[in-house]
Amino acid sequence: MFPFDEKQRRILSRWIIGIVSVCVLVYLGVRHVSQIASAVRYVFSLIAPLCIGLFFALMLNLPMRFFERKLFSSCRNIHLKRAGRGLSILLALATILGILIGLAVLVVPEVIDAVSVLGSQILSTVDQLAEIDAHTDYGSLPFGAYLERIDVDWAGVKQAISTWFGKQRGTIVSSAVMTFSSVAGVVIDLIVSLAFAVYILAAKEKLSAQVKRLIRVWVPKDAARTLLHVSDVCISVFERFVVGQTMEALILGTLCTVGMLILRLPYAPMVGALIGVTAFIPIVGAYLGAFVGAFMILTIDPFKALVFLIFLIILQQVEGNLIYHRVVGSKIHLPAIWVLAAITIGGRFAGPIGMLLAVPVFSSAYELIREATREREANMKSFI
Repeated sequence: MFPFDEKQRRILSRWIIGIVSVCVLVYLGVRHVSQIASAVRYVFSLIAPLCIGLFFALMLNLPMRFFERKLFSSCRNIHLKRAGRGLSILLALATILGILIGLAVLVVPEVIDAVSVLGSQILSTVDQLAEIDAHTDYGSLPFGAYLERIDVDWAGVKQAISTWFGKQRGTIVSSAVMTFSSVAGVVIDLIVSLAFAVYILAAKEKLSAQVKRLIRVWVPKDAARTLLHVSDVCISVFERFVVGQTMEALILGTLCTVGMLILRLPYAPMVGALIGVTAFIPIVGAYLGAFVGAFMILTIDPFKALVFLIFLIILQQVEGNLIYHRVVGSKIHLPAIWVLAAITIGGRFAGPIGMLLAVPVFSSAYELIREATREREANMKSFI
């Protein structure tokens, strides 16, 4: 009756059932997309602290391994060597928190003072213009008759500028307060995430072995091998990216500080530290720090602010063409065009954090696709 044997009919039946099931699921998903989105958001809110904890564990793993290898690997005291993992985790936490707190203490007060200084300078300039206006004989100047008709309320201008700068100063302070308040509002989630990260780091070898064992037992052999390989590539790329980006940020921050000291520009240590931290966002990060640095130098000397911008543009060209590709590009193996694409797409999705995370994600995908393409080409050549 049928031109297929029993095995072919069974395979065809599975294909038909699979296609129908996918179509039904797609139809239900489109029809109830809002409910599905709400359910996904609810599930993500439940596991968000665990995901953040996993991210913290990946970030802390690098400094933890450094302290563990340098301080405790060759230690002869048995008790101290056993406590090496816990002490290394504490040192890694203290290092990262110290950097963040130090940067906030260093930058925020200086920015607030810079706003006050700039406001005072502008108000002083307005006073000087008002005095010139009051003592100038416009009749002896070309077009003096027209200039005399211009009546400027310098007192009103000064009051408006003073009010605006007062609001901006208050905005900076309130933004800082709101930032700390928002951090305080999610402090429980952060504590849970950090606790989860500490547990992961404390027993990472055991957890890794357990996860690999579960995958090998419950996941089909080919899929398990692929899943383990993908996870290994992603973790390796992420670690290489963090190491490379940290080295690049240190180099750029140091060069910026040394260059500003040579050029005798103000705020050299603070601006150099800010440039180094913002450089963690590839390509565009240093320009974000340049805006704050130029604004602060502008309050001291506008010409020096221009010199700073020219210096930083030159430094960015040197860094982008010579340093970045050697330090970071050689580690993540991602062409510059895809780095720019990753930053653009990541920034659209999640702002600066998206810019930071999109590069290792794109690099992992790029490396996996390259491996798969080479394997497929090798298989195709074997049939020719």
